[in-house]
Amino acid sequence: MQCERSVTVLVREGLHARPATQFVKLARMFQSTLEVFREGRSADAKSSVKLMLLAVKEDDDILIRGEGDDAAVAVESLARFVSDPEAGLPATGQDATGQDATAAAHKPRGTATRPATPDEPRRGIAAGEGAAVGEVFPFFPPKLVAEPRVLNSHEIEAERTRFRLAVEATIAALLGSRTTGEPRPQDVQIVDALVEVARDGELSGAADARILAGLDAASAALQAGEDLARRFEAVSDPYIRARAEDVRGVTRNVVLTLLGRKHTGLPELPAGAILVAEEISAWDLAEAPMARIAGILCIKGAATSHVAIMARTHGIPTVLGYGADVAVLRATRRVALDGGTGEVVLDPDDSTVQAFEARIMQQTAARKTLSAYARIEPRTRDGRLIEVAANLGSLSEIEPALRAGAMGVGLFRTELLFMERRCLPSEDEQTAVYAELAKAVAPRPVIVRTLDVGGDKPVAGIDFPDEQNPFLGWRGVRMCLDRPDIFRPQLRALLRASVAGNIKVMVPMIADVGELRAVKALFDECRAELEAEQVPVGAPEIGVMMETPAAALMADEIAAESAFFSIGTNDLTQYVMAADRLNPRLAGLSRPDHPAVLRAVDLICQAANKAGIWVGVCGEAAAREDLIPEFIRLGVTALSMSPSSIARAKKCVIGI
Repeated sequence: MQCERSVTVLVREGLHARPATQFVKLARMFQSTLEVFREGRSADAKSSVKLMLLAVKEDDDILIRGEGDDAAVAVESLARFVSDPEAGLPATGQDATGQDATAAAHKPRGTATRPATPDEPRRGIAAGEGAAVGEVFPFFPPKLVAEPRVLNSHEIEAERTRFRLAVEATIAALLGSRTTGEPRPQDVQIVDALVEVARDGELSGAADARILAGLDAASAALQAGEDLARRFEAVSDPYIRARAEDVRGVTRNVVLTLLGRKHTGLPELPAGAILVAEEISAWDLAEAPMARIAGILCIKGAATSHVAIMARTHGIPTVLGYGADVAVLRATRRVALDGGTGEVVLDPDDSTVQAFEARIMQQTAARKTLSAYARIEPRTRDGRLIEVAANLGSLSEIEPALRAGAMGVGLFRTELLFMERRCLPSEDEQTAVYAELAKAVAPRPVIVRTLDVGGDKPVAGIDFPDEQNPFLGWRGVRMCLDRPDIFRPQLRALLRASVAGNIKVMVPMIADVGELRAVKALFDECRAELEAEQVPVGAPEIGVMMETPAAALMADEIAAESAFFSIGTNDLTQYVMAADRLNPRLAGLSRPDHPAVLRAVDLICQAANKAGIWVGVCGEAAAREDLIPEFIRLGVTALSMSPSSIARAKKCVIGI
């Protein structure tokens, strides 16, 4: 999505070196492309040098523009920054009233706000929307250390058995946590994912190899777990990288069992507390009384972690990646935070508490107003029904999407099912996932995109060539048609799962009608095989993800072979504008509202209308309130987006 805001700069002396540096650090916390405009010139908001060269002075009017999933939060955060006269000023040991900072820090609770120290940032990563104020519940379990011990040869087998039993005990404890408290379906699915980590041969095999080499089980498990976590952290994809947290959580509990120590949990957490920690694992939260937690603040973590997903599911305001010193957080008694902006205030004074409490009331009222649109079927003023669906990447996202009012799933990305594993998923495993998805959403439609991976999204079991530009290379349908050993099991799984619900199949990266015909032929072969095996199958429609200029120019021919079109505006924009959407220097070209991109959308819609098929939009632009009216005018009848944008999009449709 794209949003922008005009604001008057109130920072004393303007965005000179120190405030510019702080502004840029804040901007870099967000994934969106961010720009600052002043008097006809612009600068990348994530470049301090360019920002300083823009020469923004106090009382100047600037425009802040963002584009991406978190653009709205990013623009609002940056606007708040430049609206604060004290923003970016260095800590001097005295607060604004001239009082000594050390004395202020030791005043009675709730009467004074400590000025930020060099080790105490103003913001972290916004990971769960909403503001919160509360007393701190510190969660800083002792660092896990195992003194390495060399085994005698006759001890090795017994140590291997001890390790195996510790893993089994860990799995049993995890499975037990699924029935404690009031777990939601996605909580259970996350716990199941942790169980798979514990069961995975990559972790246990690496530990076992170390034991065979003569290392004690606890040290072997710690080393194997840390090595595996680092491998996850080295992956560029943020969803995969965040799994390092899961590996460390499972490893910790295996080692605690081996050391004969009890896991430090969170059952005693008081109601209304702010949970403060260096790092929290999904296991810790799975055992916690979630209804008692008012907010979460962690030094480590990412918005894509399982902790963040669980927090958002339960509506807990959360800030992760807050780069303060552990000692600072240990000494903090009260916290005010905003999980939508990443803002954090340690030991807030009375006026700050009042401001946050007012913000909480405003946010609650706004959510209630917007939530009324979740259950509405959005129709334009002339009566056209527009389907507003959700983009999903895993089963854990289904329940929040339905709660947000999703009218189906407009894009289910199957690549995570492949990327999160050390081996390719089997046909049966894929069938189970697709069937569960279809059942959960039925009778609403589920559009499953066939495997869309390439050199930029590596998958175990597929050797990708070294390409100069993987976005233009052997990816999507091109790879799948070349590797029927990978593609056939997915197509068979989709045919089998379609008996469970309303599954539609979408093929990515089509550039030639011959590719679509080849997919349909392979689909028919798979159907014939399954029928010969007397396996029940459905008849899912096959559509095309329209994202290449070639597909837009040949839309008439492709429409004759397709049951529907869904426009992937992210890649369509990238390819039409010949501008890498990940390159911040080209942000000015990466615009789905550019006339050239909209002409491509128009061509696609015209072809769909002539062929009598429906057309949707499933890229980021589907949630943009400025583009929704234009898409509908062109003939789009379905929009698919992140669940958090659904109610807002429905409201927009009703006003058209």
